[in-house]
This record gives sequence, C-alpha cells and structure tokens, in this order.
Amino acid sequence: MSHCSDNEEQSDDGAERARNQKKRSKGEKRVSFPPDGQIVSGFAEHRDREAESSLTLTEVMEAYEQSCSRHQVQPREQVLQQLQQGVCVGGGVKCLDLKGERLDQRSCEALEAVLKSLHFDFINLQAAQLEENGAASLLDMMLYYESTTHLDISDNSSMGTLCWRALAHLIKQSVRLSRLDLCNVAVVDYPAQSLSKALLTSRLTELHLHNAQLSGVPLYTLVSALKWNRALQQLHLTNNLLNSYQDALHLGDLLRYNTTLHTLELSSNAVADDGLEELCDGLRWQTAGVRVLLLRNNQITARGMLHLAKALPLLRVLQVLDLGENLLGNEGMQVIREPLMNCSLLQLGLAQASITCEGAVALAEFLAESRQIQRLDLRHNELKAGGLMALCLALRINSSLEGLDLDPPQEQCDMNDKCDTSASSLHTAV
Repeated sequence: MSHCSDNEEQSDDGAERARNQKKRSKGEKRVSFPPDGQIVSGFAEHRDREAESSLTLTEVMEAYEQSCSRHQVQPREQVLQQLQQGVCVGGGVKCLDLKGERLDQRSCEALEAVLKSLHFDFINLQAAQLEENGAASLLDMMLYYESTTHLDISDNSSMGTLCWRALAHLIKQSVRLSRLDLCNVAVVDYPAQSLSKALLTSRLTELHLHNAQLSGVPLYTLVSALKWNRALQQLHLTNNLLNSYQDALHLGDLLRYNTTLHTLELSSNAVADDGLEELCDGLRWQTAGVRVLLLRNNQITARGMLHLAKALPLLRVLQVLDLGENLLGNEGMQVIREPLMNCSLLQLGLAQASITCEGAVALAEFLAESRQIQRLDLRHNELKAGGLMALCLALRINSSLEGLDLDPPQEQCDMNDKCDTSASSLHTAV
C-alpha cells in the first residue's frame, strides 16, 4: 500500500509540473521580486528628485527640448526664454508664465521635464486653452512634484470633469500651493461641488473667484465648506452677481462660523442695504476673523449706513472697510459720524461716494475725535473749499492719521503735510 501511494504521489507531481510547464508555454505571467538592493523605495525616489532639482537652468532647457522631441511637439519659445532669463535659487524660479499659450495634451506632457526639476513661485495658465486630458495631466504633475505656491488657471472655460477632478485633488493634497486664481470660469454644479469638497481639508490661504457665477446654490455649497475651513485667509468674490437676500444671508453665516478668514472681498456685486445688514449681523459675532471687508460698488445707500452704525461700536476685529462707489451721500456720513469715533477701523474707503462739503464736515468731526484711524480715502468726491478747510482743521488735532487720499484740490490749503494728493489707492493690507 505504501509503495502504491508513493507511485501515485510521484505521478501527481509529474502531472502538476506538466500543467505548469504548459501554462508557461502559453505565456502565463508570473510575479517575481528583485533582490532587495534593486527595489525602488520612496527614499530613493526622493533622492532622485533632489538630484533633478539641482540641475542648472541650461540643463533643464536641454531636458525640456529632449522631452518635446519625444512627444513630437515644438518647444515653446516662451518657456525657453523664461528658462534662459530666469534666476534659479535652490531649485526655485520666480515664475513660469504660459498665459495665452495654447497647451494641448502633448505640450502639457512635455512640460514634465521642467516641472520635475524646478519649483516656481507662480505658474500662470490664464487663457491657456487647456484641453481636457492635457490639463488633467499637467495638474497631476504639479501635485506630484509640488511645482508651485501660486497657480492662476483663470479664463479656461473648456475645463471638463476630468480637469476639475484633478484640480480638486491638487487643492486637497498639495502642501505648497497657497494661492489659487480661478476667475472668469463658471464654478457651478460639479465644479462647485468638487471645489467645495476639496476646500474642507485644503491648505490654500488665498482664493480668487472673480466672475465665477457663484450666486445661489454654488455660493451656498462654497460657504458650507468654508464654515469649517481653518486654512483660508483671503477670499475674493468680485463680480459674481451676489444679491442682498440668500447670498448675503449665506455670507453672514460664514462670518458667524469662520474665524480664520481675515480678508473678504465682495466688490462689484449687489449686496445692497439689506445685504449689508446680514453682513453686519455676522461681524458682530466675531472675536477673531475678518479684518478687511471690501464692499466697493454694491448698490449701498445711506439706508445701509443705519445698519453699519449699529454694528460699528460692537466690532472688535474689522480694521479695513471699503465702501467706495456706493451712493452714501452726505446723509450717510452723518449717520456713521459718531459710531466711527468708537470702533476698530484703521482704514476707511469712501472714494466716489457722492460726498460733498457737508459730508466732509461730518468726517472732519470724526477725524478730530478719532484716536486710531490711519487712512481715509475721499477721492472722486465733490469736495470744495469749505469741506477741505474742515479737514485741514481736523488734521491739526488728529494724531493717528497717516494718509488722507484726495484729488488734487483746485484751491490749495495747508494739510500739515498729512494730505496725500497723489491719488494713491487705499491700502487694503494690515
């Protein structure tokens, strides 16, 4: 019995070897591992990337030309010129400007030779007519090589789902990207959802979404994410047709919950008086948060100043407020004159606000009493001799004002060298 069993086992072994040999002869793939010394590790890859980042700009140019040859595209003259004229410091270059360049898929893939060798402070892809697959590949490269701290991808209206997915992944995962410009692109439906989801855990500190059709559901989706974001510090939303009802209500909620955002730009929208009331309600809650609020050209009138007057004495954080290009008039200045004396504002923008001498006198009374206002912008208003004289007298008393922006007056008066008549713009950084 034992002898028979041994013969059977040998027979089975032979049959198994025959089957294995037959499978191999048909091309069956097998997995095998190289010796330990040949296995590629993350550390080895990191060293390779360090070696690539130590290339000179001339070597990077040569690598880019070779990459273009492999991808059968002509090297971009603009890229070669920038590499030739650039200054490389520690593997970093100030800018890669591809604005207006038409970048198809092969052109994008050829750029990998540049992106893997250099880090840029700014990559400009504005109006680059990005194709879907090429744009997705380019964004994936930027993430993998951590190529830039500032990316401008504005004016690329043909971005599709694949591109938006890659952009969201870049926003969510990159440790170097701190600023994104995404202007003149419709951020609605899937783009709004993917962007908002990425912002939940993003490290971005500055986001520009000018003219992005955000009014309504897209803004609600964005704000829902930003309520819990703890990285973003600047949000710029000019020219988005934001209204005084639902949109302003959502922005007021954002101000109630977010304490990290310190600059909110809403210029050239339709926030209006009722919307300003919602924003003021949100600002009242803040013990930390928005320090710069820009509301230029928002259909705000003197009635809106009634809401602002109630909020100003309660504000402890807001330092810069721009209300220029709104029809505030002299009545509006009378309403906020006294509240301005006891608030946190350091800079106030009232350019082109329909102010005449009467309003200037009210502001002069505020200046005479204020102990902390540092800059006031009154350009493009109808200020005559009487209003300018009132401001002159106030400046002799005020000790905090560092700059008063005025149009060059027709009648000269002594401003104690504090009046800045060079028409310089109101500072929006604190």
